[in-house]
Amino acid sequence: MPELHQPHAARAGADATSNPEVHHEHSDVNIRAILMFGVGLIVVGVVISLAVGGLFRYLDNREERRQAAPQYPLAAAQGNRVPPEPRLQTNPRQDLADLRAREESTLGTYGWVDKNAGVVRIPIEEAVRKTLERGLPTRPGQKP
Repeated sequence: MPELHQPHAARAGADATSNPEVHHEHSDVNIRAILMFGVGLIVVGVVISLAVGGLFRYLDNREERRQAAPQYPLAAAQGNRVPPEPRLQTNPRQDLADLRAREESTLGTYGWVDKNAGVVRIPIEEAVRKTLERGLPTRPGQKP
């Protein structure tokens, strides 16, 4: 068996490019079918691209026609109305900073809560100091 498998250079008098007993099988690959599939794939890709382009042009033209005439003439007369409260926050950080500033002002200053009833507010530090001086109220009959 070693004599059947000889290197190409070891053959005497044989041309390296001609080897009549070596050939490919014709049933392995159908080149024509592969090329036709590739051509068909390219044609289908071009057709789909043209169809999508046409669809985009159609939808763009339809949208331009829709925007040319206002659908709701009564709404155009009202202008830019603001929706009712509560609205979406456009700057939540600033809103939070404003809220904290108002709360700090309320908790740290003197002011009227209800002027007719004679109810006032005092700063928290003052309220804590007065509570410590007077003590917390208890129920009658209990030891403080």
